[in-house]
Amino acid sequence: MTIRTKIYAAIVLTVLGPIATTAVALHGMAQLGDRFDEVQQRADAESLAREIKFLVTDVNGWQTAYGYAGDDVTQRDALRRTYLRSERELADELEVASTTFIDPREEELLARLEREFARFKDLDAIAWGALEGGDPDRTRQILLGPELRLFRAMASTADELAANETEQAEATGAAFDDARDDARRRLIAVALGAGIVIVLLLFAANDIARMALEGERRVRGQGSREPPGGDAE
Repeated sequence: MTIRTKIYAAIVLTVLGPIATTAVALHGMAQLGDRFDEVQQRADAESLAREIKFLVTDVNGWQTAYGYAGDDVTQRDALRRTYLRSERELADELEVASTTFIDPREEELLARLEREFARFKDLDAIAWGALEGGDPDRTRQILLGPELRLFRAMASTADELAANETEQAEATGAAFDDARDDARRRLIAVALGAGIVIVLLLFAANDIARMALEGERRVRGQGSREPPGGDAE
């Protein structure tokens, strides 16, 4: 192999090494960025599902509170307003969930919960009407009967939704860990490759220097030879 060929090979290795390292690093960063975004989205979805689960219980609790407030109208009305505020919060969170939960299983559970919640609100209106009409026994009959069953159904559905989101979040977290480990392995492989390139460059540089010195010696040797003697007199 000539000196020129070895110089070209050294230049190619010098250029390709940083390019390969940069490409692998950028690819790994892009993958990790995508995975991190997925982890964040799943964490937000899990938090939303848990908030919905809490609000389902909160709604039922405030409904029971106003239903058993007794004859204190002021207290009863205040508890009713608190219930309505909790009901609106749950409705708002379900609306947010409708644009957040897009997987088939999520959509199925959310649709079921929305149907149960709609029936719950309808019965609540009847229970409140009975209470305002002076029939607290009818109100409590509703709250302890069909409303209680609907609450249990809502709580069960909300629990399934939260469990599903937790499972998805854990799976996404595991995928992120795998992507991070894979990126680390690729970077280590590139680093080893860069080390091999450096060794090859050192060998190439040594060969180039040796061949250059040999060429210089040959030139000097040829220059030191005296030309043949002149014509004899």
